[in-house]
Amino acid sequence: MRIVLTGGGTGGHIYPALAIGREAERRQPDSTLLYIGTKRGLESKIVPQQGVRFESIDITGFRRSLSMENVKTVVRFVQGVRRSKALLKAFRPDAVVGTGGYVCGPVVYAAAKLGIPTLIHEQNVVPGLTNKFLSRYADGIAVSFADSKPHFARARNVFHAGNPCASAVVGADPAKGYASLGLRPGAKFVLAVGGSRGAKALNDAIADMAPRLSGLPDVHFVFVSGERYYEEAKARMQKLPAADAGRIQVVPYVHNMPEVLAAASLVVSRAGASSLAEITALGVPAILVPSPNVTNNHQQPNAESLAAGGGGEMILERELTGDLLYARIAAIMGDDVRRRAMAEASRRLGMPEAAGAICDQLEALIRRR
Repeated sequence: MRIVLTGGGTGGHIYPALAIGREAERRQPDSTLLYIGTKRGLESKIVPQQGVRFESIDITGFRRSLSMENVKTVVRFVQGVRRSKALLKAFRPDAVVGTGGYVCGPVVYAAAKLGIPTLIHEQNVVPGLTNKFLSRYADGIAVSFADSKPHFARARNVFHAGNPCASAVVGADPAKGYASLGLRPGAKFVLAVGGSRGAKALNDAIADMAPRLSGLPDVHFVFVSGERYYEEAKARMQKLPAADAGRIQVVPYVHNMPEVLAAASLVVSRAGASSLAEITALGVPAILVPSPNVTNNHQQPNAESLAAGGGGEMILERELTGDLLYARIAAIMGDDVRRRAMAEASRRLGMPEAAGAICDQLEALIRRR
C-alpha cells in the first residue's frame, strides 16, 4: 500500500498516525509511507526520526474569535490544498489518513476532491474542529471512544476502533519495567506522570502528599516530574525523612514508558487520549487529573469515559490537593480486591487491536474504490 499520513501539532495526533502506518507496513512490508505536516509542528522532528518521508505545507489554525488572522488562514488553506494536491498527484497514494490537527484539513480535503480514499481518526471523546469539518468529506471515520459517535451523527461510515497507540504497548514487558526502576518484580508502586513536559498542579499535589507516605509502607512511588520541574521536585523530596525519601523515586522523564506502565500497580496521570489508550490496553487502574488547559477541555470527557467504565477515578484540577490525592491513592492501594476490579474494568475498555481494526477499514475503503 501507498499511504499518506497527516496530522500534527502534538504527539496526540502524530503517534496514532505513525502507529497506523507501522501496522500497514507490518501487513504489507512493501508499503510506502509519506507524512504531510507543517515545519512548525512536532511532526517535523518526530516523523523524520522514525524514518518516514516528510513533506510540509504552510497552514495555521482558526482562532475562535473574529480576527484578521482567520482571513489569512483561509488563504493559507487554499494554498495548502493546492500544495497538497501536487504532493498527492506525485506520490499517487492508495489512501490518505488524517489524525487531527489543522494540518490534516487541506490534505484530506484535497484527497477527497481527487477521489482518493480517505479516513480520519478522532482520538478524543469530543472531536476537534478539523475532524468535524472533514467528517463531511471522509470515506471513513474511526473513533477512539464509543461516546464520540453522537458527535458524528451526520457522517457516514463511523466505527469504534480505539486508539492505535494501544497496539504499540501490548507486548510491553513488566519485568523490564521493574528492572529499569531498580525494583523487585511484583513490588507495588504508583506511577505519577503529568505528561512528557510535566504538570505543575499535579507535581505540587504529589509534593504536598509526600510527607504522608509513611501511611503506605509497602508502596513505592515513581514520580515523573518533567524536565523543567525536575530540580524543584527533587529538592522538595530531599526534605523528606530518609525513610520516606527512599520510597519515592523522582525522574525527569521515562524513556521506556510502556514497560514501566505495564509494571505499575496504579497510575496517576493526565487524561490525554493516547495515554488512556495505553493505560486501558495494559489494564492499569488510574486516577486521572484532566488538564483544563487544552482545546474544548477535551481531556475531561476522556477521563469521565474511563471513570464511568470503572477503570479509573477522576479528580478535577480545581479540586486537586495533596490530601485528596493521598486519600484516593490510599483507598485503592489499600484494597487489593478493588484494585484488581479496576484493573479488569480498565482492560475491558482497552482496544489493543485498534491499529489492525483501522487498517482493516482502510483496506476495505481501497478495495471499494
